[in-house]
Amino acid sequence: MENNNPLSPHIQIYRWHISSLVSISHRITGIINIAAITIICFWIASLLLGENSYELTRIFLNSILGKFIILGLTWSFSFQILSEIRHLIMDLGHGFELKVTKITGLIVIIGSFFLTILIYLIGKQFI
Repeated sequence: MENNNPLSPHIQIYRWHISSLVSISHRITGIINIAAITIICFWIASLLLGENSYELTRIFLNSILGKFIILGLTWSFSFQILSEIRHLIMDLGHGFELKVTKITGLIVIIGSFFLTILIYLIGKQFI
């Protein structure tokens, strides 16, 4: 007897959910953050080599691309923090209901943008 049912959800029948988006984004931002922390460590180590080596980093961070990367990393760290808090709550056995997972997923996504804007405004001394 042959079974023609798919073994796993295929792209044609699978519907994306907020939890799926948050889960995949959590993994991607985790990798990005590890790479960023490594680069930040090298940047700090370059301070030991003198002002000339730091000057190149300063010029890059003041460029449009550098500012974009800083803003992107700020979002990535904000997203990771909020997603980790969500996972901690779920590890404690709460928030598994479908409605709650949608709400907490949206809180993570919207909250990460809110935190990024807040950190930017604090950095520019607007707040």
